[in-house]
Formats: sequence, structure tokens, C-alpha cells
Amino acid sequence: MIKSQSSDQFEHIEENLKEIISAVNEAKIKAGREDEEVHIMAVTKTVPIDAVNFAIQNGIKLIGENRVQEYMSKYEHYDKGANVHFIGHLQTNKIKYIIDKVNMIESVSSVKLANEISKRCERINKKMDVLVQINCDEESKGGIPFPQAEEFIEEISALDNIKVRGLMTIPPIDNSEEYFHKMRQLYIDISSKRLDNVSMDFLSMGMSGDFEQAILHGSNIIRIGTMLFGARK
Repeated sequence: MIKSQSSDQFEHIEENLKEIISAVNEAKIKAGREDEEVHIMAVTKTVPIDAVNFAIQNGIKLIGENRVQEYMSKYEHYDKGANVHFIGHLQTNKIKYIIDKVNMIESVSSVKLANEISKRCERINKKMDVLVQINCDEESKGGIPFPQAEEFIEEISALDNIKVRGLMTIPPIDNSEEYFHKMRQLYIDISSKRLDNVSMDFLSMGMSGDFEQAILHGSNIIRIGTMLFGARK
């Protein structure tokens, strides 16, 4: 069982959130994007339920879940004031557990997965928003290689019960800026195609260590875990 937080830890979360919001606003000004919204996602892997709920009650509107089993154990206890995106590796046999419990799946990286999401959504009369995960030349990470992205998006956009809403990536720690730039260009290129059932609304990239840089390159969903909740134990 994940232990609850102390009052001191709650204070740290509140202070951290203020610092994150300030840094996001500064990055937006630097990028000339003052009027655009950048969504701060609280990444909740291993984070206690009461800490997540405290963050939601203090303004977090989006949480990111990495693991199906962990999310299922927390779902009933979460404050429903935030949307939930699934951001981790998702096996096709686990889709059924979360399909009615998340607002978006950000980690779509195979036709097989997209097909299963669409089939499961059809059964409950739902259309799932998805992001296509792009692989930044890392064998250890999932995702679609840059050269195959447009063809992949065209293929899955034909599915009736999903809607492609943008792109997601996790770049190498030591070379994130190069890939942020490449992602931004890919995002613009696909947007210009005006593909049916594709709406390039979200570019999800940037985490605790590089979110300011990601905002400079057009990210509008940043995934913050450590900087908000502290280091995982």
C-alpha cells in the first residue's frame, strides 16, 4: 500500500506547484506564447492517493497514469476534478480495464493497439482521444519512428472510435532539444495535411528536467512528477 503524505509534504507540493506555474508562465513569455494554454500534467506513478487529490484540489486539472494495475487500485479514491490520460506502455489485454476510466491515451504506438482501443470503445459507444507516441531513436522506448509517423496516423485515423489529437514523445535526456525541434516540425507538417479524423491539438513533451525547453518548442502538455511530488522512493 502506498503510504499517505504528512502535512509538511502537502506544503511542499503546494510550494512546488507555485514554482512550476511560475516557470511555465516565464517559458511561455520567452516563447511568445502568453495567450496559449500549457497543460500541467501531474504524473502519479507511486504517488499516494491523498497527495494526488491535494494537487487536484490546488489546481491540477490533468493527471497522467503509467500503470494499469496501479491506476485501478486508485481510481475509486481519486478526486474526479481532473482529467486522466494514460501515458505508459499499454498492453492490448489491459485496455478493457481503463477504456471507460480515462479521457485520453497518449501512448498509441501500434496499429494493433489502436484497433483494440477502437473496438473496446465501440462497445461502450465512446470515441477515444489518442496521441501517437513518436520514438526518438531509442531502442528502449516505444513509439513510431519519425519517417513512419504520417503513414501510421493516416492508417489509424480510419478507425471509427478513436480520434488522433496530436503527438507525444520522451526524448533522450542528453539530447532533448534536438528532438523537441524535430517533434515540433513533425507536428506542423502533419497539421498542414488536414487529414480526416486528425486534429493536431496537443504536443505532449517535456518533463520535470526539461519542460521549459519543451515549451519553447511548442509543447502544450508537460508531464511533471518529481518536481511536483518529490523523488520517488
